[in-house]
This record gives sequence, structure tokens and C-alpha cells, in this order.
Amino acid sequence: MSDRVHNRDEIVVYVTAPNEDEAAGIAKALVEAKLAACVNIINSIRSIYSWQGNIEDDSEVLMIIKTRKQLFDSLTVEVKKLHSYDVPEIIALPISLGSEDYLGWIRESTGQ
Repeated sequence: MSDRVHNRDEIVVYVTAPNEDEAAGIAKALVEAKLAACVNIINSIRSIYSWQGNIEDDSEVLMIIKTRKQLFDSLTVEVKKLHSYDVPEIIALPISLGSEDYLGWIRESTGQ
């Protein structure tokens, strides 16, 4: 089978958090619940955004979460439960191509 498979079930979800400790807590909960296979935490991103009529300029961390489409709603509920923001960023991007070994690992690690 080719490593170039289209119409994948796997997705990448981006979630920002105010600090590494909060992101790590969310990441561990997601992986333990099999809602994510892996979460990368990238420190020191700068986010400039509009919030409640003001332009904000904050330091944040970014979580890159590997999971499956079917788990997105449950993942969203868990992130909102653990996140300190009123409106956390939770956006998903499709994985259109990838190593079948890695994508299979995502499926296996998330209970499929």
C-alpha cells in the first residue's frame, strides 16, 4: 500500500494555551483518555488578536494534537473543561498525506 493515501481519518488539532504547565495538563489528559495519540507543545509563540474590542499581544504556547476526526467533539469537550480561556482556540486541519506507519499508530493509539 502506498504511503500516499487520500481522504484520511486522521487530523491535526491546534490549541493555544497561556503557559506550558496548562498545556501539559491538557495534553496528558487527552493522551490518557485516548483522545489524542500525541501532543507536541511549542513554547514562546506570540499571538496578536482582537478580544473584547481590544488588540491583545500575548505570549502563549501551541499544542499540536494528532487524533482522528471522530474524536474531535469529545476532544473539544475535554479541552474546554480543562482550559482557562473563555474561548480557547480549537481548530482542526486534515492530514491529507502521511506515512501509513505513523497514521496507523495514531489510529491504534486512539483506540481504533
